[in-house]
Amino acid sequence: MSPDASWTLEPGAIALTLVLGGAYLHRWIEVRRKNGPRGASAWRLTSFALGLLLILVALVSPVDRLAEQILAMHMVQHVILLDFAPILLILGLTKTILRPITRRMQPVEHAAGLLGHPVVAVVFYIAAMWVWHVPALYDAAAQHASIHVVEHVCFVSAGVLYWWHLIGPVRSRLRTGGMQPIAYMLSSKLFLGILGIVLTFSPEAIYAFYTDQPDYWGLTPGEDQAVAGLIMALEQSIIMGVVLAWLFARMLAESEREEQRAERYASPDPS
Repeated sequence: MSPDASWTLEPGAIALTLVLGGAYLHRWIEVRRKNGPRGASAWRLTSFALGLLLILVALVSPVDRLAEQILAMHMVQHVILLDFAPILLILGLTKTILRPITRRMQPVEHAAGLLGHPVVAVVFYIAAMWVWHVPALYDAAAQHASIHVVEHVCFVSAGVLYWWHLIGPVRSRLRTGGMQPIAYMLSSKLFLGILGIVLTFSPEAIYAFYTDQPDYWGLTPGEDQAVAGLIMALEQSIIMGVVLAWLFARMLAESEREEQRAERYASPDPS
């Protein structure tokens, strides 16, 4: 049986992306005029636009409608909102583009105290996925649109906060050098990978909402759940591998710059 693959055209999601896109484009053009490509490059604009496009894919395109019927597509929606969209949106930002916002946010950041610590971001990131995959909450989100919206807000918020500490243009409390970013990455991806494995190898389907659905695409509820778990586990592994490679490259580059800086300012040999 084929599922309904129509567009949902969710007005809230469309309005949000239009507002964010318009505000970003206005600021990007302003910075581009003043600072040129160095302050606002074309690839930054492209990255932010792709991030907004992915939000629309997750919430407006047939992905959203299919997620109401097929658990595997619901998982696709989740990983888009948790990882891919936040990464692209953050990569679209620079210190110069953010300058008006960061000046206003500094008092808020200081007031946040421990809430702004990277450990909080890791805990929120892991908890967002584990808690919302508790069967009672997962089924409630699938059945009630208002709860589903809260779930999506949690995923996007957790994703932005988590990835901000790793790739954000403004310095965070997570040190860019050493093993801290790697430990930060491994601790989170390990727990989410475990959740994917649990879903993949669970002996029975655990989400009542999807067990009541027809066998779309020839998938039984158990097979649908296994595919969803596999999507999560593979996505977490791929993201972890790519980001770890990037972190190692950044560590090597920073180490090389520090050595060059030390050589440049070293005292001349008295002999």
